[in-house]
Amino acid sequence: MSAAVRAVIDTGALRHNLGVIRQRARGARIAAVVKANAYGHGLVATSQVLLAADALAVARLEEGLALRAAGITRPILLLEGVNSAQQLEQAMQQGFELVVHDRLQVELLEQLATPRSCALWIKIDTGLNRLGVRPRELADVLERVRRLPVPPLEIRLLTHLACADERHSDMTEQQLAVFKEATRGLHHPVSIASSASLFGDVPVGGDWVRPGLALYGASPFADRSAAELGLRPVMSLETEVIAVRQVQRGETVGYGATWRAARDCVIAIAAVGYGDGLPRSLPSGTPVLVHGQRAPLAGRVSMDMIAVDATALPQVATGARVVLWGQELPVEEIARWAGTIPYELLCGLSQRVQLELR
Repeated sequence: MSAAVRAVIDTGALRHNLGVIRQRARGARIAAVVKANAYGHGLVATSQVLLAADALAVARLEEGLALRAAGITRPILLLEGVNSAQQLEQAMQQGFELVVHDRLQVELLEQLATPRSCALWIKIDTGLNRLGVRPRELADVLERVRRLPVPPLEIRLLTHLACADERHSDMTEQQLAVFKEATRGLHHPVSIASSASLFGDVPVGGDWVRPGLALYGASPFADRSAAELGLRPVMSLETEVIAVRQVQRGETVGYGATWRAARDCVIAIAAVGYGDGLPRSLPSGTPVLVHGQRAPLAGRVSMDMIAVDATALPQVATGARVVLWGQELPVEEIARWAGTIPYELLCGLSQRVQLELR
């Protein structure tokens, strides 16, 4: 049987992180963000562990339908809303909560063939310039929503911050000021905070929070680790050594011959590569764990394999456990080596990586 790359999911850590977030939320309700296959952790399985959250949030209709098909009855929020009458009918049938970020979506609600009621979240663009109604459009959108044939169960107001991962950002202060002015005199529940906002230094408040990355035990900040935030890594990406080679001084390893042995050395070949989602951009020297001890990558990541300089490790053999990131090797650290962010590494795992809940 060939070696398999595994994403081992620590359900205890997931519950722990939800508890930490609930403390940080200070009474606000939690919409646990499980979009993008729960950031690579498994959409359905992860959602079943997070049922203690007040709602689950996904990006798209298909993700919500998958949760309903699995028997999950918790409130489900579609963060991108819907884009057609057909999608709206499906969303209403399933009782989904909808983000409204465009006048087109208001028109779809007004023209709904079989009116139903659901919670509507009106998204206000306060400066990210991605999705959301402009503050000057808010009054008209709210009036049209209130006049729908079947009034919403509840109207909530939200925005999204552009620089929340910078703990001292003037942009965050500016967006909060825009949001405060746009919602002055309104008495609807509001939602501003994502993971970064929850743990940042600028208080944002709100009645709902929308944590994503923090649930999975990774830090959204470049200068603070998940451990410093009280979070525990949920995923351990693991494989095993499938060959051990003696490489002589002066020989090269891997495609492009970019790594050359400075001495006689032991090279361990591990069964993982960019075909599994490990970035090809990881340079030589990037740490991995072999039998719990750090060892550096040697040469380029290939589709199915990496080479590790295991010279300093005692008696490395075929079958040795290899960890690419996890409890003792934070995904944030590997992201820095790759020149990216932990979100991309977690979400980028391929379909052939096996999920294993513990």
